[in-house]
Amino acid sequence: MHGRITPTDKERALHDDDFIVSKTDLKGRILYGNRIFIELSGYSEGELLSEQHSIVRHPDMPRGIFKLMWDMLAEKKEMFAYLKNMSKDGGFYWTFGHVTPTFDDRGGITGYYSVRRKPKATAIPAIIDLYRTMLELERKAGEHDAPAASLNYLNQLLQQRGASYEEFVLGL
Repeated sequence: MHGRITPTDKERALHDDDFIVSKTDLKGRILYGNRIFIELSGYSEGELLSEQHSIVRHPDMPRGIFKLMWDMLAEKKEMFAYLKNMSKDGGFYWTFGHVTPTFDDRGGITGYYSVRRKPKATAIPAIIDLYRTMLELERKAGEHDAPAASLNYLNQLLQQRGASYEEFVLGL
């Protein structure tokens, strides 16, 4: 559905007290989205439910960030990330997201839960630069190797800084 949308420079901003909440199944299909998610996305609830959460993925987001997220979730870990989402009209909105697996009573993963809020404005320029570099490496690596190429860059950057991904992202 969103492959036909052309990104614009129209920014939608979250308010300080806004929280975007969504739940997905194991394959990333949306099971629930709160009112703020529906409003910012520009889609109706019916258009969102059962769609892949990537319906709001902005093309400025490196695939390596999503590879890291899926790897961490598969290990039953939570992930924090700065995310640029795209609304139905091509506009965008930045969020600071916290994504966690949901579990059944035996500890098996049954889906995913995400809460996103307004990001720190001071962090966005650094994230834009990082993601721009990661995207360039993905373009050079080609379709198959793109996520690994940009994630490798991120891991090298973290190693140089002597920080874990979580320490880095929470410290921005």
